[in-house]
Amino acid sequence: MNNDLDKDSAKIHNSDEIMIRTLNRFAALALELPRQVKRGGVLVLDAGLCVLSVWLAIYLRIGNIESLYGSGIWPAMVSVVLALPIFITFGFYRAIFRYSGLSAMVTVARALLLYGFVFASIFTFWGVDGVPRTVGLIQPILLLLLVGASRGAARVWLGGLYRQQLRKASLPQALIYGAGSAGRQLASAMASSPEIRVLGFLDDDERLHGHVLNGLPIHNPAKLAEVMNGTCISDVLLALPSVSRQRRNEILITLKPHKVAVRTLPGLSDIATGRVSLCDVRELDIDDLLGREPVKPNGLLLNLNTQAKTVLVTGAGGSIGSELCRQIIKTNPKQLLLVEMSEFALYQIHQELQFILASERLNATVPMNGESPEVANKVNDSDIEIVPLLASVCDEMRIHEIMTTWKPHTVYHAAAYKHVPLVEHNPAEGLRNNVWGTRVCAEAAMRNSVRNFVLISTDKAVRPTNIMGATKRLAEMVLQALAEVNAGVTAQGSSATGVRTTFSMVRFGNVLGSSGSVVPLFRRQIKNGGPITLTHVDITRYFMTIPEAAQLVIQADAMGQGGDVFVLDMGEPVKIIDLARRMIELSGLELKDETNPNGDIEIQVTGLRPGEKLYEELLIGTNPLATSHARIMKAHEDFLPWSELQGKLAALGLAMDTNDVPLIRTLLKGLVPGYQADGEVVDWIHLANNPTNTTSP
Repeated sequence: MNNDLDKDSAKIHNSDEIMIRTLNRFAALALELPRQVKRGGVLVLDAGLCVLSVWLAIYLRIGNIESLYGSGIWPAMVSVVLALPIFITFGFYRAIFRYSGLSAMVTVARALLLYGFVFASIFTFWGVDGVPRTVGLIQPILLLLLVGASRGAARVWLGGLYRQQLRKASLPQALIYGAGSAGRQLASAMASSPEIRVLGFLDDDERLHGHVLNGLPIHNPAKLAEVMNGTCISDVLLALPSVSRQRRNEILITLKPHKVAVRTLPGLSDIATGRVSLCDVRELDIDDLLGREPVKPNGLLLNLNTQAKTVLVTGAGGSIGSELCRQIIKTNPKQLLLVEMSEFALYQIHQELQFILASERLNATVPMNGESPEVANKVNDSDIEIVPLLASVCDEMRIHEIMTTWKPHTVYHAAAYKHVPLVEHNPAEGLRNNVWGTRVCAEAAMRNSVRNFVLISTDKAVRPTNIMGATKRLAEMVLQALAEVNAGVTAQGSSATGVRTTFSMVRFGNVLGSSGSVVPLFRRQIKNGGPITLTHVDITRYFMTIPEAAQLVIQADAMGQGGDVFVLDMGEPVKIIDLARRMIELSGLELKDETNPNGDIEIQVTGLRPGEKLYEELLIGTNPLATSHARIMKAHEDFLPWSELQGKLAALGLAMDTNDVPLIRTLLKGLVPGYQADGEVVDWIHLANNPTNTTSP
């Protein structure tokens, strides 16, 4: 019986939904009518209400249903002839019924009061043969109720829908570039979006031009200017998840003159399961403009030192460290140890990785990117242990304890202070974290028979002009010296376990979206209306996406033989001012400068910061060697043997412990080839203790 009741309830619910949709459809049609037609319709409605109220008044008076022929026709005619001029005079048909409120109802009452006085004077006080006198009193009351009810019904029926249409009309208007599957799904997801309104599609397929898809027209991208003439298009959404980066660049060039903000869907790998939704649309990243297709990773190299192994990542909560963790988790390690000094950063990456594993288990039967179900399920069939560990890489006892407990096979050392101005203002701490932290982790790896140790380095280590770059090059030199010692010990056969730690360094430039990247900074500044701040008009940097950099680091590790300095091919360097201009254009805005004083966003040059270089390099020497990977080169860099380096590090350690910054800079100059510290000391403590030093921070 309960099932029958459920079925009946479902039928009633469905019929209610059908009725609501029908009413909304008629309401939409009514709102689209010309204003004069709508006014004429309301006049006819009011005339009908006059006749109806007369008929109801006669019925209430005599108690029988009578036609209005004969004497009953006179009050109906008088009502129409009398009411409509009064209604017009009181502005009934200038008012918008859907906004009827208390003031409108007061106007209706005043008009009907005047009408009732005249109508009652004719049919009650004066009298008309065949018409009951009480009709003159009853009919105005009924007409007041009917007219008031009609205005209230219009407000309920049309008001909400009209306000919804007004809100929709005020939304940013967009076109979707791509009428394929992703574009259709995106249009469906955004049909009732409170954020943006889709007006149509753009597509390169000439066969689709002029056709309608899901009620939206498909336009020729070459005729975008004509489309924009009649509408206020502010956004173009690229629904082209499988298009090449070169083609994406071509599309952006064609959109540039139209001054529209461009947003995009992620790649196919990110939307392979489930429907495309509005939350999938993201701001167009500058990696879409680099003009270089990412090389497909070598699965053998990716898995060699991580699959079914215990892997440790220091700095696991940072930009590079966290992406390394995301890439490693895909290779199905046995254990992943997350070492991080920041409690909040460690919590975030631990929660994210657990969510990734849980999502993979839920989608275990869905192959990704054409993979077989076996490949798609490889993460889900395992029991990956993720261990979050709070620790500073400078804490020798803690790092040794961690490595002794879990005996990792591979260590990715991403922990470092990387922000050039901050390290320049805190040089001793930068030295302690970047050099001593690397030494502590490397020596703990050697003592615990870690097979592979990879240092994440930077292009700023090449002929550095700042403390950060000098400390990263010195960290490389520490590993090169330890690798030489390690190789000698193994060659003599005196290694306790017979396991030699293979030390490698991977050097690359800026990664897009990292904590220190200019891209999120520029995006915030554009969102706030500018200006964009730039340190120098000629400043140039290499760029790479975080996922691509992390994948290349893992693959370079697999090729390490000991003491290798790997350099990632970053493509062509990018002028930061050009990047800023492109971001302004892709936001649908104009650059404000001397040639265009009425533009939207200005670029302000603030001057180079302490230790900042105009140009970055990836190689100290000029003889890089190719490797088995197209994007990874091997550099030959000179270094000091460990016996000589140890003494110099001891002297540097004493200067670091006493925060003798001038001495630290002098010792680094003698240690790191090419280091040029030309500016004044800007360490905060040094400045506070030497107030006569007027160097600005």
